[in-house]
Amino acid sequence: MNPKWAHDAAHRKAVREGYRSRAVYKIRDIQKRFSVIRKSDNVVDLGAAPGSWLQELVTLTHGTVVGVDLNPIAPVERAVTVVGDFTTPQTQDEILCLVPVVNVVVSDAAPKLSGQRSYDQARAIDLGLKALAFAVRTLTPGGNFVVKSFQGEDFAYLLNAVRRHFRAVHVFRPTATRKGSAETYIVGKNFITNISEGDPE
Repeated sequence: MNPKWAHDAAHRKAVREGYRSRAVYKIRDIQKRFSVIRKSDNVVDLGAAPGSWLQELVTLTHGTVVGVDLNPIAPVERAVTVVGDFTTPQTQDEILCLVPVVNVVVSDAAPKLSGQRSYDQARAIDLGLKALAFAVRTLTPGGNFVVKSFQGEDFAYLLNAVRRHFRAVHVFRPTATRKGSAETYIVGKNFITNISEGDPE
């Protein structure tokens, strides 16, 4: 955790409640607003470290929950974790061996920030497109998708790409998002499979 957020109220609350980061309140807000996860859903969490979303996801479904990250994730009861790059066929195949039917894909992944806003936003959009490509490959018809992004000049590009693949698409800023942050989430519901195959862009 970045020490500059050590006195952040949401972070202190997360620590008191036994969560690994304040991000847990973001997926909680998204679920409360959009009901993206149903009790029987299998869920894949991309960029899952340190695991706070996994901690919440296992309370929302009786299905399989898989967390994927480049870095190891400390065990979360009832969740399965994979260390690897979700954009590679090898890691994708490993995930699909664990959960052949994927109902929901969520991604709170973000690139390491450089402090240069336009560069960071472009990298975040690229990561979001890769998460969408994973969702398009793996989701069952009618599945749901949540991806973190950042508002900026390229945001509409990612938003329109998501709209091509889901019947209902929403832009949502959870209450736990820090004041002044450009962070936002795109929520896609009801995955459409009857469109031409290819790059989700």
